[in-house]
Order: sequence, then structure tokens, then C-alpha cells
Amino acid sequence: MALTLLPYARTTQNARVASFSVGNDESIRQKTSRTEQIESAYRQIFFHAFAYDREAMLESQFTNEQIQARDFVRGLLLSKKFQDGFYQCNSNYRVVEQVVGRVLGRDTFGADEEMAWSIVIATKGFAGFIDTLLDSPEYLDAFGYDQIPHQRSRSLPGRQQGELPFNQKAPRYDAYWREVSQQRAPSGNGQAGLNLPGWVNGQPPKVILQIWLGLAAFGGVAIIGILLATAGAMLSTGWK
Repeated sequence: MALTLLPYARTTQNARVASFSVGNDESIRQKTSRTEQIESAYRQIFFHAFAYDREAMLESQFTNEQIQARDFVRGLLLSKKFQDGFYQCNSNYRVVEQVVGRVLGRDTFGADEEMAWSIVIATKGFAGFIDTLLDSPEYLDAFGYDQIPHQRSRSLPGRQQGELPFNQKAPRYDAYWREVSQQRAPSGNGQAGLNLPGWVNGQPPKVILQIWLGLAAFGGVAIIGILLATAGAMLSTGWK
């Protein structure tokens, strides 16, 4: 039986200063055209999307009013782009931080909330976590069925700039994944990271190396012989 969401305390997130930012085209408050909502959703979920990252089927369904904004957001979160670029390269705690920031438009309330949602991921899977989050009262109260999520904030008199947007202050993966990716990357000595069983320091066994050198030498001699034979034949026929 799946566990229920563990309770967690809501904490103050410096609401009177840092989390308030001036509204812009990335934090749409009013209902706009479907095309604008699509672009806003890509910015919110992916931060940016190349042409091959776009979900043409979802866009068509949303444009033709076959699905609602919440369904479009769900499709982006469950897309291969998001799962490969965010879910697969982060721990469950980091996934919670990333998804809550993009879907609920706020920072997490600390380790307790991250633990509670990570348990949901462990028991229901990533898709179950997304469904639970999009069905939550907080999401429905903030964005409903027809509004694209955005960073929840408001303008303060005399303050021209607020905190950085979530996408800019929270990289999609942390130092651990960067280190793992660097270890998997090809080495700089032209070996392309090749390290087969029996190899020592990236070098093949001595016998294999000698055989390879012998074949290379034999091939070189054969090529020289062919060139000399060709040149001799050309001279004997009076080629100029």
C-alpha cells in the first residue's frame, strides 16, 4: 500500500524581501493566448527548449483545446527531455527541489518537505509524484486547470529587482553529476576512454601490441612494393 504524504512544516521564505520580484513576461498572471502559454510553459519547465525538444503532439492538443494547461504541464514533466535532463541525473531530493520550484513556483520548505515528496517518488514513481503534485490543493489554488505555473511573487514599492528566477539559481544538476559525467568523458590522450579487460594504463597487452606493430610494418612494406612495381611498369611502357 502506498504511503500517504508525510506532514511537513511550512516555513517563512523571507517573503517580504528576496522572494518578491517584479512581474515580467515569464510570470504571466492573466490568461493569454495559447501560443504565449506554450512558450511560458517551456520557459518554466525547461528554462529553454531547442526545436527538437519541443512536444509537437502536446502543443497541437493544447492549441486545439483538447487538453488543459495542467495537462500540458504534466506532459512536459513526463517527457523524455525532462526525465533525461533532470530526473535521471539527480537524487530524489534534488528532483523534489527542481520540480517543486518549477511546478509550485516556490522553494521547498526545507528537508522535511523534500523527504516527504522523495518518499512519494520511491513508492509511486516519478509519474505518480507528478500526478500527486498537480492534484494537490496548493497547485490547484495557485494555478487551477488553465494557468501555466510561474514563480509566485509580487512587486514591492521602491524595489526594482527581486530574487533570481528559480531556473537561474538552481542548476538542473549538482556537482556530483558533473563529477560523474567528467569521469565518463573521453580522456584527452586520444584513447576515447577505452579501457578493455587486460589493458594496463590504457595500453593493450605487450603481445597484442607487438602483433599490431608487425602488421603495421608488413602493411608498410607491401604498400612500398606496390608503389615501386607501379613505377617500374610505367617506366617500361615509356610513360611520361
